[in-house]
Amino acid sequence: MQFDFGALRRFPDVEGEGLEASDAADRLLLDEAAVRLAASVPGEVVALDDAYGALALGAVAAGARGIRVHQDAITGERALAENARRFGLTGDELPVSLPLGPELVAGARLVLLRLPRSLDRLDELAGLVAQHAASDAVLLAGGRLKHMSLAMNDVLGAWFARVDVSHARQKSRVLTASGPLGLETLAPRPARDGAAWPRAQRDPELGLTVVAHGGVFAGTGVDIGTRFLLRQLGAAMPDAASAVDLACGSGVVAAWLARERPRIVVHASDRSAAAAASARLTAAANGVADRVRVTQADGLEHLADASERLVVLNPPFHSDAALHTGIAAHLFADAARVLAPGGELWCVWNSHLRYRPLLERIVGPTRQIARNPKFTVTASTATG
Repeated sequence: MQFDFGALRRFPDVEGEGLEASDAADRLLLDEAAVRLAASVPGEVVALDDAYGALALGAVAAGARGIRVHQDAITGERALAENARRFGLTGDELPVSLPLGPELVAGARLVLLRLPRSLDRLDELAGLVAQHAASDAVLLAGGRLKHMSLAMNDVLGAWFARVDVSHARQKSRVLTASGPLGLETLAPRPARDGAAWPRAQRDPELGLTVVAHGGVFAGTGVDIGTRFLLRQLGAAMPDAASAVDLACGSGVVAAWLARERPRIVVHASDRSAAAAASARLTAAANGVADRVRVTQADGLEHLADASERLVVLNPPFHSDAALHTGIAAHLFADAARVLAPGGELWCVWNSHLRYRPLLERIVGPTRQIARNPKFTVTASTATG
């Protein structure tokens, strides 16, 4: 049956002008997979990094059933469920969301992947499919040309015997990887870049071990904005019994706070499953897992109103591939809700984004703590 891409919604993710729930790459992927989808047996199809459900729901419309799916963002997983409800899907038409792991792809013969921008994320996903899907599995990976590179072919070629490239259509293209090189074939060869996922690296300047899955912001490194923020955090509500690391990424800020303040409890959250898993591992690697509580969540939905005195944030300013301030505004509003009167949001941001008026309006009076040529650190006080 014909699938109505225009009916897809991003909700509960940020919506707005220029933010779409699907694009030409999703449509091309499904067209390239159409024959395989129509001939598929229930349980053979998997969709990975399917932003808001276009691939999984489009595959259902093409005849596939029992589809397994993994989306890194919890908002994407919820959008898929909401879109499936609005399309009236029931029974084995409903895609089943699973965590990233062998069970997700075990026995799969067709995997649809929306190409991630991160080569590390692609490597982790391709390796999972090659090692745990069926021996004749085919991986179709599609994306927009502006976000694709020849290096993606090389990453897939490390895990599959053959990689074919489709013709471009509407500035999109699909890579078809076949002949997965399973564990037995790969055993004599080192993993890409010499290590399996997740990976760990010691940061000598901070004295922290950073652990990260593929695609997590900054990977096992520490970005310069976070470094700048950490230099200022000693003065941030020093008597607070707990703190929040909002949009925690690999958990560097949470681990640093827990180490520097031996009595504090840190609530770390991120909408990304890979980030939440990485933050747990980073806390454990630095001996503070007992005081860092990590939750995959949409903002701070798991914390009560007016319950915290300190929230720390290095906000993302991209929503998928689109530059958009909506995600930062959403996080500022959640911080304002959770902060007790007099509590503070300490935030680092690219100076050109000029977030101070937005912080003043959403959170409260905002003072500049530090500024360098690229970044600004501010503290905003909740007025209650």
